[in-house]
Amino acid sequence: MGRYAIYGAGSLGTVLGAYITKNGGQIDLINRNKAHVEALNTKGATIKGTVNMNVPVKAITPDEMEGQYDVILLMTKQLFNKEVVTKLKDHLTEKGVIVTLQNGLPEPGIAEIVGADRTMGCTVEWGAALGEPGVCTLTSEPDSLSFHMGRMDGISDAQFKMVKDLLELMCPVHEEDNLIGARWSKLLINATFSGLGTVVGGVFGDVSENKDAAKVAVRCMKECIDVGHATGAEFAPVQGKNITALFYYKNAIKRAFATFLVPIAMKKHRDIEPSMLQDLKKGKACEIDAINGVVCEWGRKTNTPTPINDRIVEIVKKCEKGELKPQSSNIKLFDDLL
Repeated sequence: MGRYAIYGAGSLGTVLGAYITKNGGQIDLINRNKAHVEALNTKGATIKGTVNMNVPVKAITPDEMEGQYDVILLMTKQLFNKEVVTKLKDHLTEKGVIVTLQNGLPEPGIAEIVGADRTMGCTVEWGAALGEPGVCTLTSEPDSLSFHMGRMDGISDAQFKMVKDLLELMCPVHEEDNLIGARWSKLLINATFSGLGTVVGGVFGDVSENKDAAKVAVRCMKECIDVGHATGAEFAPVQGKNITALFYYKNAIKRAFATFLVPIAMKKHRDIEPSMLQDLKKGKACEIDAINGVVCEWGRKTNTPTPINDRIVEIVKKCEKGELKPQSSNIKLFDDLL
């Protein structure tokens, strides 16, 4: 049996660690928050929301890390990847891998540090929120939990199977031959529902089920698809659904149909609170540059307009500075772009 760790065991990592441990695995949950680590060790991981369980887990802080791991599941914010991954490199076994479960397009940067033959990528198709230390809320329905995982060049079948077996202690893992396509599909979901959810100060459902917000959402999705296609990416299905077929449009009729589909498509994930909004509530910098900012960056590189994503970035950065509050009325700030 290998030695495994979740580095950055916040909301998602705590839920994942609880499931892995509950179902017979052993994994270290690593987090800088000492109160969270202490609560996990003394009271176990408490998961509520769409499930209810309490699982004894092993948690440590980064400075308590010893030895090397076969698999490190990376779940920190991308803002600190260069520093974090450089440190983690020394904690990998010879054939150890870093599996990034982060947002955006993080794999190339990680591969630059540890090598493509030690880099895997995984998209998380569910959401969670961290409450008090040691307590997390799973916000997706249990029957809608899944991972989509791919590999960089040089990853062996044995390495891939080891990670797949570990993650399947929680939920199904779909092997993704088109890793970049899976990344762009997840980026589309995050840019749209995390980005706009943060703008309006609400959960995914506050975007998908609000008529005005849904109109902005379909335009955001179209921009993401246009930019992704301009980079050469082919969008991978999300939980079996072809999102480009469902949400891409070239006329007003198809746009209206795409808008109609938004609340139906997001029904099982309506209660997800964006991690960016959670960060803003705690007075922390959020990942807007690694989500909507990536769409804008690639838009500039490919001469593809991204006015909706540009505006989302602008609003969220104003919220970071305290110049705006995340609130439902912010959706009116897109009126001139519709």
